Amino acid sequence: MDNDVTIMQILAYPFDAAQILAKRKRIRRELLEKDLTWIDKRIVILGGSTTHDIKEILDLFLLNNGIRAEFYESEYGQYWQDAIFPNAKLEAFNADIIFIHTSLRNITEFPKLTDSAEEVSALLSSEYNKFIEIWERLRSVYNCPIIQNNFEYPYWRLMGNRDSSDIRGRVNFVIRLNLKFTEYAQTHENFFINDINWLSADFGLEQWSDPFYWHMYKYAIAIPAIPYLTHNIANIIKSIYGKNKKAFALDLDNTLWGGIVGDDGVENLQIGHETSVGQVYSEFQEYIKAHKQLGVILNVISKNEEENALAGLNHTDNTLTPDDFIMIKANWEPKSQNLMDMSQELALLPESFVFVDDNPAEREIILQQVPNACAPDIGSKSEYYIRTLDRNGFFEVTTLTTDDIKRGDMYKDNAARSKLQSDFKSYGEYLKSLGMVAEIKPFIPIYLSRIAQLTNKSNQFNLTTKRYTQEELEAVSGDKSKITLYGKLADKFGDNGIVAITIGELDSDVCHIVLWLMSCRIIKRDMEFAVMDKFIQQCQKRGVVKILGYYYPTSKNGMVCDFYDIQGFKLVSRDGNGNKIYSLDICNTLERKNHFIKVMEE
Repeated sequence: MDNDVTIMQILAYPFDAAQILAKRKRIRRELLEKDLTWIDKRIVILGGSTTHDIKEILDLFLLNNGIRAEFYESEYGQYWQDAIFPNAKLEAFNADIIFIHTSLRNITEFPKLTDSAEEVSALLSSEYNKFIEIWERLRSVYNCPIIQNNFEYPYWRLMGNRDSSDIRGRVNFVIRLNLKFTEYAQTHENFFINDINWLSADFGLEQWSDPFYWHMYKYAIAIPAIPYLTHNIANIIKSIYGKNKKAFALDLDNTLWGGIVGDDGVENLQIGHETSVGQVYSEFQEYIKAHKQLGVILNVISKNEEENALAGLNHTDNTLTPDDFIMIKANWEPKSQNLMDMSQELALLPESFVFVDDNPAEREIILQQVPNACAPDIGSKSEYYIRTLDRNGFFEVTTLTTDDIKRGDMYKDNAARSKLQSDFKSYGEYLKSLGMVAEIKPFIPIYLSRIAQLTNKSNQFNLTTKRYTQEELEAVSGDKSKITLYGKLADKFGDNGIVAITIGELDSDVCHIVLWLMSCRIIKRDMEFAVMDKFIQQCQKRGVVKILGYYYPTSKNGMVCDFYDIQGFKLVSRDGNGNKIYSLDICNTLERKNHFIKVMEE
């Protein structure tokens, strides 16, 4: 791009809307040239206003997250008709996501000042029921996630401030309608609110609702606001499909505190509530630490003597302490090398990290040296670090499972396991010492959300990279022609949660393994052997005499290219793209390969 501006910089908050809109075709070409593990999705946009530019800019943000989209776009203002009436073209499209782009201008009727409380309530119910009818039919016919805009505030208030408190006020009506949308989202799986009420406030309601764009082009939002809208939608979609970031890699000096610990000394660092600058850094630390509640992994990469770094982190006014971090790399090695090493040690892809550093030169090196790295330009003013990170939506939450919340503890336990390993002469003795216990059973409803999450975000230990929605998994788990297993693993250090998923399809006396994946955090723990033993057992119970396994290579899953060889399968075929098919005869009793994990009986 012009002036060496990268695509990441163009599509990162804050946006240059004019540049994105003007250069969309060029941006798209360059995005498609990126070395990413692409997933292909079919996305429906049902619009209550013009949506052409929304579709094109949403496409860019999705591509930037490794999602290639094919779109179905309703005719202008036909969102209700397309949702409610039979539509052969839409049904044949086989949607993966449906986005309903409605706005304040799609509210059919607002209260009048002469209306009674009962009439206002009836009006509110009528408006809400119109949308319930849409959502319920879409769910029953298309069985896929739905993203629904809530409503921005009216850009004029007939009663002024009273408009928000009087039940006949437009502002009050919108507040109550938005709350109803929220209640529906809280009680229905795979229904997500695109919060344009917040977006419009953040962007500036006057600019967002500029009536010029409605009267001239029938856009319900101002065209300069489209990148903000579509980025928000893309964040929801990439979260659904496991494309969130997983970890922070944080600088220290002038990032987590003001000053340079090695030069200024711990006592002179700007942190705490005694000065305005110290308050800024304290608030930033509080923001970063709050991410642990989401299971985001916190790490440090700092050019510092380790002793100085730890002294700074132990400052009495810090919110963050050394115990909050999984890994602390404080040395004089290139930060790009530290990030790659950290990635390998934590079994996370480099692109899973958000690298936060006040130094633009360090950020640039990361972007150049680390494939698909994320190093947002947080600017030079510490007051705005939070705003930049927060608006980029790196950790967008669509589901929050127990395993998500515990992720930090799981990685900390892994570090303890690694430290213990060095005390043993043989790896087998080390595995025995862990006291591992596994639960390996067919899918059950309580875990389907976590299972869907894993199928959409696991790329390295994933032999076919087939993705499933929760609805699809519900169908699979109830299908007698399928064999399903989830695996949980615990040891003396803690519970790793669900770490293994497999799905087999029965075809007479043959079973095809269509999905086999594991979490990389339990690599080299022999869980794959425990799961395979159980899978073979389940197949034999169903009269299967042969299992066929498939490996489809991607840029991320090379680590499992010989998975079936290790499991004792025989290679049947291999094509020019590296796709391999393996076979295992199970007519006779096979020797168990798991020797270190105790598997709980069903």
